[in-house]
Amino acid sequence: MKIICIGRNYSEHIKELNNDTPEEPVIFIKPDTALLRNNNPFFIPDFSQDVHHEVEVVIKIKKPGRHIPIAFAKDYYDEVALGIDFTARDVQSRLKAKGLPWEKAKGFDHSAAISQFIPLEALNNETSQGIRAAQFHLEKNGEIVQSGNTCQMIHSVDEIIAHVSEYFSLRIGDYIFTGTPAGVGPVISGDRLKGFLAGQEMFNFVVK
Repeated sequence: MKIICIGRNYSEHIKELNNDTPEEPVIFIKPDTALLRNNNPFFIPDFSQDVHHEVEVVIKIKKPGRHIPIAFAKDYYDEVALGIDFTARDVQSRLKAKGLPWEKAKGFDHSAAISQFIPLEALNNETSQGIRAAQFHLEKNGEIVQSGNTCQMIHSVDEIIAHVSEYFSLRIGDYIFTGTPAGVGPVISGDRLKGFLAGQEMFNFVVK
């Protein structure tokens, strides 16, 4: 399975990092060793002094496909989760300054925390209108630090699937992290992170 991630997909997050708005989805991939499941603790790696949280809505691919037309993209997923794309910001900045790839800053072990998946239908409630307008947020030590709605995405889930499948064949069980809203920031040992999607608590774990 692949962990496909989309960068720069929320305007306010682009502004806070002083990046340019992309014309098409920005794609990077994490290895499966990046997964962090079951509310296990996240351990800050020794090589970074500035690891940031980036909360994201995640979809799971349910059938194989390539060159998927956008009109049919909705047929390729029916479950959703909430995750964190942990980023070693200091490592990323050094690599970007040299014009080098920055997988080491994004794909290190346990850098992709993820909740259990729930059916898309679970998003249809008083706080959400399905995947197109799903409210989500991240709490750090009881305070909301990131909040977003999928309606704010520059590239929708279906647009992402169509675009990604032009370059990479999608397989059953692949995950797509769909981008993070504004409010990314550092984590330190002792922090507790809780993620909520459409009013439901999705994960709750500590940083060590």
